[in-house]
Order: sequence, then structure tokens, then C-alpha cells
Amino acid sequence: MLNRRQFLSGLGVSSLGHGAFASAKSIPILNQLEKIDANILFMRHALAPGFGDPNTFDVTRCSTQRNLDSRGRAQAIALGQAFKKSGVTFDAVFSSQWCRCRETAALLNMGPVQEFAGLNSFFQGYARRDQTLQKLEQRLTNLGPAGLYLMVTHQVVIQAVTQLTVASGECVAYNFQTKKAIKITVD
Repeated sequence: MLNRRQFLSGLGVSSLGHGAFASAKSIPILNQLEKIDANILFMRHALAPGFGDPNTFDVTRCSTQRNLDSRGRAQAIALGQAFKKSGVTFDAVFSSQWCRCRETAALLNMGPVQEFAGLNSFFQGYARRDQTLQKLEQRLTNLGPAGLYLMVTHQVVIQAVTQLTVASGECVAYNFQTKKAIKITVD
């Protein structure tokens, strides 16, 4: 498989969304990623009705968490299809350990999903904010700058890193070297 620079060079392009393979149909998403030379795509989990998690929350048991409903599952599948249709690929897919994030990432079908505690929600104190963000910062620092990485997570994590708010299933492109972030549309 060609790396990003080899592929783009073959297209005669000097800078395009990292980890992305271009086609005529992919221009809208790739143009959005290119605006800030994004290397991270943060995605809030798909629709999981409700607010927060029950008091009986246990990260190892989905039955104790707020989970995707049928609309959330359909939303995640549609987002994955939109990525594929656009030609966007990811060098790695990371997910919060929360079931709604893991299920979203799996339904996107964009590659093997790696659970990562640095994407866990600290909204209700089930994870510590400082520890979560420190783990995330370490991971971002250690990722290859020439890749594009998908991180399925929660509103609070995305807002803490990018200063942007997102609804369920929405995405923020982020450049971890420059700290620039923009909301993107996936359709």
C-alpha cells in the first residue's frame, strides 16, 4: 500500500487530506480536511438517546450504559458508507471504552477498532478529566503526522480538545501539530 506522500505525488497533488484516497466523489470531505491539513477526525458517537449514564454505570457492561438505538445504528452505518464513498481511509480507528462509542466505531466499518481510555467521557466523573486528557495528549504526540486517525468519543472530550461542540454523529477535523480545528460535514 502506498503511503500518503507517495499516493499524492502520483496524483500530482502536494497536500490533500492525510490517509485519504481521492476520487471525484471525495472532494467535499477531502477539501474540508485539507483546510487545516487535518490528521485527526474526532467523531461524537452516533445517536444514543438520553442524557449521561445511569448510576449503575459499569464500563465493562453495556447493559449499565446509555446505548445506541436503531436510529443511532443506522446513523453510524450511513456515516461509514459516506466515508467509503468519498474514498477517505484511516490509518487507525480509536474508540472510547463506552459501548455507544465502540458500537459506533464498529458500525462505521472503517477498520479494526482500538479501545482507548484517553477518549473516555469524564462528564459524570466515571473517568478523570485530567488523566483522560493527558492520555489523549500522549497518544496524539506519538501518532505519525502523515496519517489520518479516527477517534470516536464523547462531546466533552471533543470540546475540551477543540473548543467546538458537536451533536451525535458529528465530526471535527483537527490538526494536532497546529491545534486548528473545524467542524466538517460528512454526507
